[in-house]
Amino acid sequence: MPTVANTDIKVCSRASILMGGLPISSFTAGTAEADVCEAMYEDVARSSLTNTRWGFATDQAVMSRLASAPTGRWSAAYQLPSNTLTVSAVTINGSPIEFDTYGDKIYCDASANEELIVDYIFRAAESTWPSYFTVAVEYTMASILAVSVARDASLSQLLEQKAVFMMTQARTRDSQRQTTQRLNTSRFIAQRRS
Repeated sequence: MPTVANTDIKVCSRASILMGGLPISSFTAGTAEADVCEAMYEDVARSSLTNTRWGFATDQAVMSRLASAPTGRWSAAYQLPSNTLTVSAVTINGSPIEFDTYGDKIYCDASANEELIVDYIFRAAESTWPSYFTVAVEYTMASILAVSVARDASLSQLLEQKAVFMMTQARTRDSQRQTTQRLNTSRFIAQRRS
C-alpha cells in the first residue's frame, strides 16, 4: 500500500521524486536534495500555511490581557498563543474590532472586562494536512529543488506553475468547509430605489 506524506521528510522526499531526484530519508542525509530541503522546507511550509485561512490550520483562543498597557495609540495589550503564525480576526462578543499585531502581542482598545477572541493560523503538523494541501506543498518544494539541485530553470518553472495551480485548487476545496455566506443585498436595493 502506498505511503501517505504525513511528515516533513515524506513531503520533501516526494518533492525530490517529482523533480527527478532521489528520495530522502532525513534532512541530515548529506545529499544535495536533503541539504536544500533542510534549508528551505520550514519556511515553505509556514508560507504555504499563511497564504489563506486554511480550515485545518485555523483555531480560536481567548486572549490573555497583559498588565502593562502599550506605549501609545492603543489602550490594551494581549498575548497571542505561542503557536500563532498570523492573526485572522479579533472579536468581542462576535463583532470584529480594530487591532494591530506587534511581535507576539495584539494591541487594541478594549476594556478589562471584555473577552477578546482571536482567530489565528497556527503551524499545523503534516499529519493533519489534507492531501490537496500536501500535494501543493510538494510541488512548491519540487520547483525549488529543480533550480537548486537539478539546475533546470525550465523544469522549475513548470513545477512552479503546477504548484500555483494545485494551491489554487486546494484553496477552492478548503473553502467548502463552511456554510456559504449570503450576500446582504438589501442596502444595494435600497440605494437603487432611492
